[in-house]
Amino acid sequence: MTSSARPSPAAAPSGDTARRSDKRVLLAAPRGYCAGVDRAVIAVEKALEQYGAPVYVRHEIVHNKYVVQTLEKKGAIFVEQTAEVPEGSIVMFSAHGVAPTVHAEAAERNLATIDATCPLVTKVHKEAVRYAKDDYDILLIGHEGHEEVIGTSGEAPDHITLVDGPEDVANVSVRDESKVVWLSQTTLSVDETMETVDALKSKFPNLLSPPSDDICYATQNRQIAVKKLAEDAELVIVVGSKNSSNSIRMVEVALDAGAPAAHLVDFADEIDEAWLEGVTTVGLTSGASVPDVLVDGVLEWLSARGYGDVETVKTADESITFSLPKELRRDLRAEAAALGTK
Repeated sequence: MTSSARPSPAAAPSGDTARRSDKRVLLAAPRGYCAGVDRAVIAVEKALEQYGAPVYVRHEIVHNKYVVQTLEKKGAIFVEQTAEVPEGSIVMFSAHGVAPTVHAEAAERNLATIDATCPLVTKVHKEAVRYAKDDYDILLIGHEGHEEVIGTSGEAPDHITLVDGPEDVANVSVRDESKVVWLSQTTLSVDETMETVDALKSKFPNLLSPPSDDICYATQNRQIAVKKLAEDAELVIVVGSKNSSNSIRMVEVALDAGAPAAHLVDFADEIDEAWLEGVTTVGLTSGASVPDVLVDGVLEWLSARGYGDVETVKTADESITFSLPKELRRDLRAEAAALGTK
């Protein structure tokens, strides 16, 4: 469980807050599953239906403990290395993406691969390949060791330098300051990323920006929503796993936006009742890899403690969907065609 808090401001509560005596929950919208996560989870379920268990998945398909455990019960086997997958088996690559060397390893082991990489991560991979082809130095803003960073770096290892936050900028050097571009991990804090970009631009005035922001729409939308919650909530609860970058960022964003306290939990039973002391308004949201059943569990837990009034705080509409990985679409079409001839 990750939790953070800051001292409550000394200022008197606003008139609007003072007038409210009833306990309430502000529920963020949008929250939870993004299109890339939804696609990846469905891809594992479809593969299990199509081919039967086991289906191997390299790394966690998404960073959520409940989702991984649920898929394991259905027959998915999660591995850290391609070498752990028996030769001739089916392996799926997670939503975070993998480096080209992993595809090569799979081919050497005669593995049937299904690539569930989020299309927005794939976009960053393609940008890395394109800029490397044009001999740019690529400054990749992200967190060392994160699967997405490892995958993107693997697309152009001789051209990419990782920049892990603004404090890392002083250590960055490039070959030609007129040919340098930044890219970023898709799940970072928007504010933190732009702080790093500003620091890089101060050092490299000719720094080129990618054609579109790399931070994904879902990450941005969820951070905007949690900022809105922080305006009125004395406590913000973010449902998400400790290895979920976007969930961790949401806790940080809530605190930076003025929330007196913010905590990250996987499940309702991780909430400490002491957090509720003196709290009238609880803000509730969830990371992009969190199913709504976990949020519902928190709502029930809060309702049992008097926070039964739930108000949805909507800051954006999301209608983006992604089609299933092409390998599944192909096989599903073949199956449908075969059924049609019977």
